Amino acid sequence: MKAAIFYGTKNIRVDEVQVREPDRDEVRIRVMACGVCGTDLHIYSGAEGAAKCTPPTILGHEFSGVIEEVGYGVTDFHPGDRVCIDPNDMCGACYYCRTGSAHFCEDMIGIGTTTDGGFAEYCTVNQKQVYKMGEEMSFEEGAMAEPISCCLHGIDLSGIKAGDTVMVIGGGTIGQIMLQLARISGASTLILVEPVKEKRELGLKLGADITIDPLTENIPDILKKQFIQHINVTIECVGLSSTMADAVQYAGKGGTAMLFGLTDPACQIPLAPFDLFKREVSIKASFINPYTYQRAVSLLSSKKINVRDLITDTLPLSDIQRVFTDDTYRRSGKIIIKP
Repeated sequence: MKAAIFYGTKNIRVDEVQVREPDRDEVRIRVMACGVCGTDLHIYSGAEGAAKCTPPTILGHEFSGVIEEVGYGVTDFHPGDRVCIDPNDMCGACYYCRTGSAHFCEDMIGIGTTTDGGFAEYCTVNQKQVYKMGEEMSFEEGAMAEPISCCLHGIDLSGIKAGDTVMVIGGGTIGQIMLQLARISGASTLILVEPVKEKRELGLKLGADITIDPLTENIPDILKKQFIQHINVTIECVGLSSTMADAVQYAGKGGTAMLFGLTDPACQIPLAPFDLFKREVSIKASFINPYTYQRAVSLLSSKKINVRDLITDTLPLSDIQRVFTDDTYRRSGKIIIKP
């Protein structure tokens, strides 16, 4: 089969590799769609993503497809099933797995990070990582279940309540998902801070009440004009020290700043403990997607969340280099690889 293999920093190329046959509890999936994630870009550039990646590895952890073959121990899935895959395979035996915090698993397998993933014509995975998709869901939408599941964990930790005012910083794919999830969670006022006009317009379509261009507009002035006195939750979806600091700054008294964006490992932000003390601001972070994948599939299936408008292009596997080397192209929105 053809696969996009990560060979080291800024070295990914499409090669021919052997298709792996499914073991007893595994299924082999013909990959129909695989999203390019910020984690893939971090790994490509030499930084560590959510998990360490040792080359050579086939990247790609946001994918869906059709089951083509099952292992002899598989009974719940059959060839022809349309499925999407949770890439985080926990061991079930370490301290964290046995105490209800499996996402901190000490022996986690990351499909597309620690082991071969979905930037390939086929991918073989354990059946417990597989979720069925209905006919109402496209393969492109199925590939978005993984980022939605991660966002759901962040939303859960943010503690949004009905009637809250929520500020989302960054209108990329993750920010637009967070915007919709915050609305579903009961936020009455949604503010999107985003410098790109097209992304602000998309945010308004997906539920934002107020949009702010931080490069040309003064955020405190806009909030005052809009009679926003208090922000309950800020959600940072950029991954820069400056926007992380903004999330802490704009969280209101007793509020929560969710620092969701993936930063460079060396990134640091200044904090004033006395200011946190006076405002009693809670700072939260969110790591992967514990126990949220089925909820993501259900949201997509019910059409309660719109991801079609977030996908700006699809590419064949042979053109995957463009996503990793063209900054302007990939920043336009979500790119889906169709092997």
